Amino acid sequence: MYLHLGKGTLVRTDSIVGIFDLDITSQSHLTRAYLHMAEKAGQVWNAAEDIPKSFVICREGDDSRVYLSQMATATLLRRCESGMDLS
Repeated sequence: MYLHLGKGTLVRTDSIVGIFDLDITSQSHLTRAYLHMAEKAGQVWNAAEDIPKSFVICREGDDSRVYLSQMATATLLRRCESGMDLS
């Protein structure tokens, strides 16, 4: 099954490691350092047309990607749980 993150970006739900609220988690210096490192490594993909509210970490094999989404974490979680993959 796939999850729509915004701007036509779909990810496989079985590749999702975590869904995080950007406002809350970015208060931690460790999260900021992780996101900075991922951005420098070219692993950050922007799926937000507006200011991002959340980020989703996905892993397939040895590859890891961080997707920025304008959708709230509760919305993304609800979509994952219900199997809904439409915007």
